[in-house]
Amino acid sequence: MTDENEQWRAEFDAEVTFANGGALQTQGFRLDVPGPDTGEDELADLFVRSLGLLMVETLRISRTRLLREPHKGAGPRPPTAPRARRAVDLSHPIRHGMVTYPGLPGPEIGDHLSHRASREHYAPGTEFAIGRISMVSNTGTYLDAPFHRFGDGADLAGLPLARFTDLDGVLVRAVGARGRAIDRELLLPYDVTGRAVLIHTGWSRHWGTEQYGSGHPYLTGAAAQWLVGQRPALVGIDSLNIDDTADGSRPAHTALLAAGIPVVEHLHGLEQLPPHGFRFHAAPPAVEGMGTFPVRALALLDGPADGHGTGTGTGTGTTGDAGGAAV
Repeated sequence: MTDENEQWRAEFDAEVTFANGGALQTQGFRLDVPGPDTGEDELADLFVRSLGLLMVETLRISRTRLLREPHKGAGPRPPTAPRARRAVDLSHPIRHGMVTYPGLPGPEIGDHLSHRASREHYAPGTEFAIGRISMVSNTGTYLDAPFHRFGDGADLAGLPLARFTDLDGVLVRAVGARGRAIDRELLLPYDVTGRAVLIHTGWSRHWGTEQYGSGHPYLTGAAAQWLVGQRPALVGIDSLNIDDTADGSRPAHTALLAAGIPVVEHLHGLEQLPPHGFRFHAAPPAVEGMGTFPVRALALLDGPADGHGTGTGTGTGTTGDAGGAAV
């Protein structure tokens, strides 16, 4: 039997390639592990997360041996003091006739009562306008509730406010990745539980052009299943769709919405955000019987959004140490 007080570390070699170029090799790397039955898949995940490696494309572990020795993790970092907050708008403005998704009609915006027509109803010099808008619910930057995918799922009115307001945010940078698919390896370094996970692909730069409607980045089914296991509060993306629209099964929508995790699509301005340290809000109106509606998505930051960096191939080194050469 294994003593519950025993601590274990793994020693191994690793070869990593990154989705936006570059590689990393380690020999004799040592890492804290839960116990002697830690498999190579779990070890690979721990390696990526412990070093905070971003945009990992491939990872090969070899020459693994388990050692009974004390853990050497440094523990959590102390919290930083909050600074003055500022708001960053992450939504596309809604304009008359604009195209959000190819094939869906644009909004029709006009007057129910114009300023001029209202003058006869009020005292001299007093006037008001009452607008009128007709649009499909998938317009602009919008939030998907489970009812969007499942007839028995929660609609907009049934979602708890805690699912889309005042959320601790984390930004996943996928700009410059090779290929369109965003897989679980890009997500592994991030602590996403209970947070709003915003995926920055850079695709919003094509908004308003024909290119925006095809060839967009998307989340793979495996990545969505990993997120479901980590239990984020919400997942957002600055792309046409969180799924590959060529896949009619929509695996990302299916996995996330089945787990009650709302999806926000067509974000923009994510390049203004730091990797963490912001609060995210994307509240739709509480419309019964509807699964999608536009939102005014925004982030609140505790200070200037500096030091964005992609951070490729870097890490915190809190739980591992390189016993040999790293190239």
